[in-house]
This record gives sequence, structure tokens and C-alpha cells, in this order.
Amino acid sequence: MKEEVIKILQAALKKEKISLGEEEIERFIEIPPSPDMGDYAFPCFSLVGKMNEEPRQIAILLREHMGSVKGFEDIQTVGPYINFFVNRKVLATNLIKKILTEKNKFGKQKIGEKNKTLIEFSQPNTHKAFHVGHIRGTSLGESLARILEFCGEKVTRVNYMGDTGMHIAKWLWCYKKYHSKEKLKKDEQWIASIYVDAVKRLSAHKTLRAEVDEINRKLATGEDIHLNSLWKKTRMISLDAFKNIYKQLNTDFDAYFFESEVEKRGKEIVDDLLKRKIAKVSDEAVIINLKKYNLGVWVLLRKDGTVLYSTKDLALAELKFKRYKLDRNIYVIGAAQTLHMNQLFKTLSLMKFAEAPKNELLTFSEVRLPHGKMSSRTGENILYSDFLKEITDYSKKEIKTRFPSLKKDELEERALKISIAAMKYSMLKQNSNKNIIFNKTEALNFEGDSGPYILYSYARASSILKKVARRKIKSKYKIYKLEQKEIALIKKLSQFPEIVLSAYNNMNSTLLANYSYQLAQTFNEFYHSLQVLKSKQESFRISLVEAFKYVLNNSLNLLGIETLDEM
Repeated sequence: MKEEVIKILQAALKKEKISLGEEEIERFIEIPPSPDMGDYAFPCFSLVGKMNEEPRQIAILLREHMGSVKGFEDIQTVGPYINFFVNRKVLATNLIKKILTEKNKFGKQKIGEKNKTLIEFSQPNTHKAFHVGHIRGTSLGESLARILEFCGEKVTRVNYMGDTGMHIAKWLWCYKKYHSKEKLKKDEQWIASIYVDAVKRLSAHKTLRAEVDEINRKLATGEDIHLNSLWKKTRMISLDAFKNIYKQLNTDFDAYFFESEVEKRGKEIVDDLLKRKIAKVSDEAVIINLKKYNLGVWVLLRKDGTVLYSTKDLALAELKFKRYKLDRNIYVIGAAQTLHMNQLFKTLSLMKFAEAPKNELLTFSEVRLPHGKMSSRTGENILYSDFLKEITDYSKKEIKTRFPSLKKDELEERALKISIAAMKYSMLKQNSNKNIIFNKTEALNFEGDSGPYILYSYARASSILKKVARRKIKSKYKIYKLEQKEIALIKKLSQFPEIVLSAYNNMNSTLLANYSYQLAQTFNEFYHSLQVLKSKQESFRISLVEAFKYVLNNSLNLLGIETLDEM
């Protein structure tokens, strides 16, 4: 109906010999704070310069040009505003027909269909733990990728992993020296435990550091065939462990990049930067002075000639564009890396790297936990596996109180999906640049602003439609009278395409998370207030429930959250 409002305004303006584009008009259209003031409002202040009239007079003049319009109960002027009152029955009929026709495609956009986009996210280091912070980055990246795809972009998901450096040397040293009789396991907890053990032993005995340094040197030169073979095997089991986690988190990557594959090219780029006097040697290290851009000093090589993240990131950027011919290259990365990423973008620009303007950054802040709620095996970070177990155990207890006779396998499956939904939703409903205090009780609250609450609303709709499937109910319907709760649900459903577009333009999954909750809330108010089955408007209300189910599923799918037909 918003599109109709735009067309009506364009036609009225044309009679005044004024031509305004759809996007220009849409920018000014408002949603009135109260239904008594209409469904849409257009303020006429912006037209003063074009029509040489007072805003109030412009509103009256444009209204006269409109006449009676099909699909609207009324169009009124109030001061400088033109208020549009949509015919609720027409809106309901057209909207439900559109949703039930388009189904999982309802809300899809074509705005980005020419773009080839790469999105890099998650970025755990091999041989280390996948921790709580990685859940947020992974959830955010996957959701953004889905939004971009839903709006027409061809998206490539990639993961960049740290598979070289001192943390690898520590792990291999500890395994060879203290755990060599243990079988290699594709298990995050076991992999992380070796690294933690290494850190503890090195902290207690500083003299052991020389042994680790020697392993790190051999890894760099590749001179030890057996060590190199062990590194490759353990990198693979680490990657396989992560892939199991990604399967649970409902994400999959098209490609994996590793630091080891860009080190050599990174050094070549540094040599070129030195020749071009973009970089220089300072105190035996190689740096780029970015102080005049308020970006400080960026170190490319240490004094001993070893590479840093900066060196490898330059080579990675080059590799991405060379391999994929991109229109957009998006990094989803922790907010602590903001300066580093801006230094990277500025250096690429100074290099005259043609694709530099195509780089984009989306940052996210930390996930914190209430003091004393969980313990960590790593000291600093909470292991994903420990985190998930504690949430699923809590989830099982909640499910058992509602469904005590549920079979074990079904209980496990539901608990996992509900727990993943709880984690993802709690991390996506808040602005990415705000720290999150994750509280499992709040996240798993079946009656609050939570993932389980939204899933429960979906399951409730599924339950109604299952009952319908057992009976013969006419698909055609007549709307006799629309109740306020029905109108509220119809209006909320109609907002979905606009929310999708806004989430795409702002790269903001939070808009969809909040919309999902609001939609679920509006549906529950409708469900509690009005009888669906065996009511006078049964066929219409069944169609409304079905439309709700499709739209909520679409919204949750863009968040990377799987739905459940039964809780």
C-alpha cells in the first residue's frame, strides 16, 4: 500500500507539473503515531520551494487533485500533512494473497542483484578454542550473508584462520612432549585442552620457551618433515572440529583461507612498499606512518623479519579480489580490530590498489557473562562446547516441565535447536557495537524477548494449521469485520519487505531480530484475543495464521535460526 501512496502522490504532483522520483517521495512518508491519524502521512514542508505556497495550502491542493482512490477508506489533510487511511479489508485480502502466493520468497528484493559479494567472518585460530565471541561473529556474518542473498546479491562466504605463529608452535610442542601417546581427536575440547596445558606449563617453567621457539623456527623453514606432517594433520582435525560447530550454528563456508598461504606474498608486498617509499625501516622494523590520517603507525615486519597480521591481511585482500572478481568485500570482525582494519584500508588506498573502495567493515563488540555463572577451561574464554552444554542442559529442564513424556531423541533435538536459537537471537537482537551480557535464564525464557518465545509462537501457528489439515475448510473467505488485533497483525506482516530493505541498506540484522519478536508478540495477542477455529471468520483467520507462519519463518531464516513445528 505504501507503493500505492507514492503513485497517488506522484500523480497529484504531476498535475502541478512537479516530478518527484519514488525514492524521493518515500524518504518523506511517515507512519503516524496513532491509527486515528491514518496509516501513512506525507508532510508537505519539502514542497514549499517548488510550489511557492504554505505547507497547509499545498496539502489541500494536492488532496483536491487526488479525488477518490480505490483501496483507501479516506485521505485527509491535517495542517501541512496528507493522511492516508488504507481500506483494511482490501489490504488484508491483497497482502494475504501475496504472502500465500510468494511464500518463502515474500519480502525478497532485487536491489543488489548485480553485486558479487564476499563476506569474511568467524575467523577462529586452528589449534585453539572456538569460544563465545566466535558465536557472535559467526551468527552476525551468516545473518548478513542471508540478507544480502535475499536482496539479490551473489554471496561467497569465507573464513580466514590463523594456522601459523606461536600458538601453533606451543600446541605442537606440548603434544609432542606430553601427549604424543594420545590419539588425535576431531574434538574442540580436546584440541583446546592441549593448548591450555601448553600455556600453563610455559608459565610455570620459563626455560621451556626456548624449545617452543625452536619448533616455531622449524615450522617457518619447513625443514622438519615429521613436524610439518603433524602440523598439517592437526590443522585438519581442528578444521573438522570447527565444521561440526558450524553445522550446529547453521552456517557453511564456500572457502577457507589460511595465514600460511598468504605469508610469502605478504613479504613480497612489503618489499614493494619499501621500494615505493610507502613503507620504511624504523628501529629495524618495517612500518607505515599513518599518523597524518590519525591512524598511528602500522607495523608490517618485526625486527627479526617475521610477518604480522598486517602483512598477511594485505596479501589476503589481493588474493580475494584476484580469485573472485568482487564488487564488495565485507569483513565481519571484532570491534577491537577497528583501528587495524582502517589501517589496512588506508594502506591499500595508498598502494593505489584499484579495489580498495570496495572494502567494507562491520564490527561487533564483546560477549560477556555474568560473574560466576560459568567456569572456563581456558582462563579467559568460554569454550563453545561448554557454553552449549550448559544452555542445552537448562533447555532440557524447561522442555521437560512442559512435555514430560517426550522421547529422549526428540528432547535432544529440540533442546539443541532451542538453545542455538536462544544464543543466536540474544546476540543478534542487540546492536553489534554494544557489549552483550549473556544471561542463559533470559535467553531461554519462553515468555520474554527471546529466541524460544519466537519459536513457540511459530509452533503455536503450526499447531493450529495441523488441526485444519484434518478437516475440510474452505480456502475462500469473506471478511465481515476486522478486529483491532487482526488489523495489528496484518499491518505488522505488511512491514516485512520494508524491514528487509532497511536491514540490507544498513547491514543491520538487529532490525530483523526485533521485527521477529514484535511479529511473534502481535500474533500471540491476536491468538489470545480471537478464536480462530470454528469462528465466523474461520477461513480468513486460518489464512492469516498461515501468512504469519510464512513471514516469521522468512524473518528467522534471515537470522540463521531454524524453526520448530513442535516445541
